[in-house]
Amino acid sequence: MTWENPPAWRRQQILRDTRTVAVVGASPNPARASNFVATYLLASTGFEVYFVNPNATTILGRPVYPSLAELPVTPDLVDVFRRPEDLGGVLDEALALDPVPSTFWLQFGLFDEDLARRAESAGLTVVMDRCLKVEHARFAGGLHLAGFDTGVITSRRRD
Repeated sequence: MTWENPPAWRRQQILRDTRTVAVVGASPNPARASNFVATYLLASTGFEVYFVNPNATTILGRPVYPSLAELPVTPDLVDVFRRPEDLGGVLDEALALDPVPSTFWLQFGLFDEDLARRAESAGLTVVMDRCLKVEHARFAGGLHLAGFDTGVITSRRRD
């Protein structure tokens, strides 16, 4: 049986229930997707956001932690921006936390059915190949359910 993401109503519920987010693979480089998402999460959500990257000390003026184990809290949601070959190690780190985070979220382009099944068997909810920023904006009214901005952009003049 092919693994599928939770339906939209469940993803919305996940975001409603989330209070703390760890962004694993967060980058201080503003050109990177993780930095863009981190900026959005800090500015547009009520989440407590923590950054995990062993090669950075601060991102967006906030401290960065070298691993999930070194965070001052256990996050509700682990948002992962890492290479596919690193995902198993990130899941292992998440599973070693006490308590275990409730959600393991993989960003656009990251999809591994075996990893998802392993995480789910340990009690985590898994979302893959979805952007946390896009999903939050969609459910907060910033995006249409299809994922596109509901604002109208046109070159036509208003009458």
